[in-house]
Amino acid sequence: MTVLAAPPKRRLGEELIARGLITADQLKIALLEQSRIKQPLGEVLVALGFLTEETLREALSENLGFAGISLGSILVDREALKLVPKEVARRYTAFPVALDRDSRRLTIAIADTNDIIAMDQIRALLGDRAEPEWRLAASGEILRAIEQYYGHELSIDGILHEIETGEIDFATLAADQAHEYSHPVVRLIDALLADAVLLGASDVHFEPEPMFLRIRYRIDGVLRQVRVLHRRYWPAMLVRLKILSGMNIAENRAPQDGRISLVLAGRDIDFRAAVQPTIHGENVVLRILDRKKGIVALDDLGLREEQLALLKLMLARPEGILLVTGPTGSGKTTTLYSVLNYRNSEHVNIMTLEDPVEYAMSMIRQTSVAETLRLSFAEGIRSLMRQDPDIILVGEVRDRETAEMAFRAAMTGHQVFTTLHTNSAIRSIPRLLDLGIQPEVIAGNVIGIVAQRLVRKLCVHCREPYAPDGVERTLLRIAPDEDATLYRAVGCERCGFQGYRGRFAMMEMLKFDDTLDEMVARRATLREMNAYAERQGFVPMAADGMRRVREGVTTIEEVSRVVDLTAMVAA
Repeated sequence: MTVLAAPPKRRLGEELIARGLITADQLKIALLEQSRIKQPLGEVLVALGFLTEETLREALSENLGFAGISLGSILVDREALKLVPKEVARRYTAFPVALDRDSRRLTIAIADTNDIIAMDQIRALLGDRAEPEWRLAASGEILRAIEQYYGHELSIDGILHEIETGEIDFATLAADQAHEYSHPVVRLIDALLADAVLLGASDVHFEPEPMFLRIRYRIDGVLRQVRVLHRRYWPAMLVRLKILSGMNIAENRAPQDGRISLVLAGRDIDFRAAVQPTIHGENVVLRILDRKKGIVALDDLGLREEQLALLKLMLARPEGILLVTGPTGSGKTTTLYSVLNYRNSEHVNIMTLEDPVEYAMSMIRQTSVAETLRLSFAEGIRSLMRQDPDIILVGEVRDRETAEMAFRAAMTGHQVFTTLHTNSAIRSIPRLLDLGIQPEVIAGNVIGIVAQRLVRKLCVHCREPYAPDGVERTLLRIAPDEDATLYRAVGCERCGFQGYRGRFAMMEMLKFDDTLDEMVARRATLREMNAYAERQGFVPMAADGMRRVREGVTTIEEVSRVVDLTAMVAA
């Protein structure tokens, strides 16, 4: 009897081409880049934007015969973490996911299933305490999980102790064996930036006072004081931040801007730095630009099913303007980048004009107004029109000239996405009229208007149920004899004792149709247009917020912080 040998497995690049995940040209580019930076081919493909980590993991797991695992939404198992020290996890790029108490089997995510030495070392470390069960995961995911779930905050205290006493914190140094000893201030800045990223902060504030330095993080839209250091630390920290940002360290009387690019927890993080002289010294604010969080799939924006369907319907229109409105910090950029990501493909040419470019996206031609000499938004749109675009993103419509150029682009068969500062979707119409756009031009060229605010979500681990009172029943349209349960914020260790954890976008979407176009053209009142829109199913932002309150996602206090609810009481 003849035994047929199993066919040899194809190389990773050949496998990815056979599945149609990459092209031969992309493989050649990745191989050239790999020969330069000496990293695994899969990581190079992800870094170039040819593959996502999830796609790579699925392809590797099938090709190598190992089951894959996603670490993006795991629940940390403290018992599993105790079995593998952080230093060992980082050295071998492996992460203990979960321990089965009955069988004593420890599920471990590992980046390289061919690294027999690493697997033997971890098996020897575990001994009789547990039997490893290997799962394949991307190295970036593993490094993020290591930094997120092990006690990263202890290193900051160790570095501060070293600065105060002069004693070297060998425990902190051991966490990164690959680097030699560096000055504690250098490591302190690195640790603070890493801490801010891992806590999900959007901004870091370094605020000097007469006798101390206050450090605050903006988490979920709210500033939170995290450290207070002696004033003597600030001069050295400020110099380090200026060097990282590419600023002039000798200049201390004029504002400066800069940018920091670091790799934290296995992913690229950018910080937009701004220095402002104050009476107590130079104040520094860092805006954290995390591409992993900044570019979200349209389906992952947290929209309700009907909202998502309406947005996709508006995007199906081949030409016209889509406006996204809201104040600073309301998530307009995230929504626009998600829309671009949804429309991005090799079949369309997408050009952007931003101030500045926050996240680099593959296949999209992005221009930063701030870094281009003598280029305004209006002049930039005129220039983009000569680049054969299908879709144009304009960072913001600020003046009449920019608005006119944006509408001219829409009238010549392009999709145009932009932002506008107004309080609601319907009020964008008088704002456009105020900018000098004629109602006949607005009619027929606006696809739709999306207005949004970011609202904090209740922490599901500590929220407390209660019965609503009279005013709350009025706001939520709850009958006096109807049983209803709302939730209030309490605070626990998991949410930093804030009662809230994470945010979602509260939206209202106004889709333009022939009737609404006719009402705009004849300058109908806002009341008329709003009444017609509601008859067509338009849900105001306040009503959308109240629905989320009834679902137990947030609180009335949180919704009222960003939206006026007095009209609902009057109604």
